[in-house]
Amino acid sequence: MDEDWKAKEEDDLFELLRITIDRGQEPLRIDKFLMNRMEQTSRNKIQTAAAAGCVLVNGTAVKSNYKVKPGDEVQILLPERHEERTLLPEAIPLQIVYEDEALLVVDKPAGLVVHPGVGNYTGTLVNALLHHLGMDSMPGDPALRPGLVHRIDKNTSGLLVVAKTEWAMQHLARQFFEHTVYRRYRALVWGELEEQEGTITGNIARHARLRKQFDVYEDPEIGKHAVTHFKVLENLGYVSWVECRLETGRTHQIRVHMQHIGHPIFNDDTYGGDRIRKGTVYTKYKQFVDNCFKMMPRHALHAASLGFVHPDTGANMMFESELPEDYQEVLDKWRSYSRQIKEA
Repeated sequence: MDEDWKAKEEDDLFELLRITIDRGQEPLRIDKFLMNRMEQTSRNKIQTAAAAGCVLVNGTAVKSNYKVKPGDEVQILLPERHEERTLLPEAIPLQIVYEDEALLVVDKPAGLVVHPGVGNYTGTLVNALLHHLGMDSMPGDPALRPGLVHRIDKNTSGLLVVAKTEWAMQHLARQFFEHTVYRRYRALVWGELEEQEGTITGNIARHARLRKQFDVYEDPEIGKHAVTHFKVLENLGYVSWVECRLETGRTHQIRVHMQHIGHPIFNDDTYGGDRIRKGTVYTKYKQFVDNCFKMMPRHALHAASLGFVHPDTGANMMFESELPEDYQEVLDKWRSYSRQIKEA
């Protein structure tokens, strides 16, 4: 018997199927073999995936005409299927920083849900994209159309790339899968980090008790491998401004990893960042922090840089996003507060 094994990649937007070819398998084109095995996936979709380098045999990308043989280890990366639901366009303003025939890059504001899901089938980035692209409606997968290959949390602001063609979607998916996409975030976190730069490695999975949260697990059999690189940009007394670079892309990854090392993101109400940390000699410290919470009623995390290879041209694309106004105001307040502490 062939052995099938599935794993979800990039926040579950793509699914990696692994198959070990049975001893009795006759030579057969890999696109035909996969079409027989994956009944709900068209041959055209499989061929597009192969052309984009998303079909691998024994770790090497192959074309559609490759003939499978006994013992081959086959991998294919495809969009995960979700429930069928008709999505409608909505005239939600978008800040498009780049667009061509293959893709677009959007600077997402905090508060906007990226993709439809339970309880969020309207008012999402996907609904806005349907309107922007001039689509009347779109039946099908609510998480992946049109062209989502990654996502950022509702209350995280910043850059997101969206594919406009099947080819671009598969090509970008492979870049995310191979961890070659450059993603840099700016985070305001509680406390002063012991090291000015470093790497956080720890598998991430659902919290054992709090199902809306994720946690870090030492057991390699639990959760998904996750790696976050960080560098302190400024020490601001009781908070630090940090640059985080993602090597992997797990749900809540930066938020979970920073909480894991004892430095939750400022005003992150899911991972303890909305609780005021130790006081200072400044008697109005609590009032100061409360005011910052009110100025930016969300976690202080911004997707500031995004880089990838263009699927059509092969050009290296790099985009930068400035901090949102509320984030910048809070950061400036902490800078001013830090100076007061040093002068006291």
